[in-house]
Amino acid sequence: MKRLFSCILLAALTACTSIPNYKVDSQTHRATAYNERVRFIVIHYTAGGDESSIRALTGPHVSTHYLITSRGEEPIYKLLPEAKRGWHAGISEFQGRTNLNDSSVGVEIVNPGYRVEGEERRFYPYTEDQILKVVHLLRDLSSRYKIDPTRIVGHSDIAPDRKHDPGPYFPWKRLYKRYGIGAWYDEATYSRHLNQEEYEALTVEEVQDLFRSYGYPMRVDGEWSEYNKKVVRAFQMHFRPAIYDGEMDLETYAIIRALNDKYVK
Repeated sequence: MKRLFSCILLAALTACTSIPNYKVDSQTHRATAYNERVRFIVIHYTAGGDESSIRALTGPHVSTHYLITSRGEEPIYKLLPEAKRGWHAGISEFQGRTNLNDSSVGVEIVNPGYRVEGEERRFYPYTEDQILKVVHLLRDLSSRYKIDPTRIVGHSDIAPDRKHDPGPYFPWKRLYKRYGIGAWYDEATYSRHLNQEEYEALTVEEVQDLFRSYGYPMRVDGEWSEYNKKVVRAFQMHFRPAIYDGEMDLETYAIIRALNDKYVK
């Protein structure tokens, strides 16, 4: 009985013990070894109109950090704090990182995407206002987070087997040439590698490894499977939008080789 009483008394005393209101000092000592959550910027089209896009992106299933509508007079809408993890990338991979929702800011542009005519996909262009808003946003984000230019990507770059956005009308070359945004190859290096003998001397695996080294989720297996062709197609839509048939050719080789020479250490 005494033992039971002692246990009850100890429990009561423990429960009544208050925890001091300790001060948290965030100024005296500061860590210097850290990095930001945001390492990528992913560009999307919404595949819908303004109102349907707003409803979808403020609903329970998908989200993005920024939305640019088709209405030129409207502002850029910030739907989610950049510190929060948006649901826009889905199953994804680039430069060895997977699940890019964890490490990216999503930018959605209202655009219908494409229509199907026979066996062809016909993509829709963007408005000038939309592109200028993208420029404004990317300048700010890439500066604040010190984003590597190769990490400003499209949804199709990180999920080539299931996505096409932002499509071949997104002006990656213009963004680089006119505004210094993103990655692009040097023409002189491209011309040097536009060499049939050089290209044919490489094995399929060596060519595939160039895509992998740059960041694309290419399977280095010596086969141009349907999946690997989709990777090539995504690359072509980004860097050679005039022809994006998914077929590996000399020009595509010269571009990926020039990009590796410029950006891959």
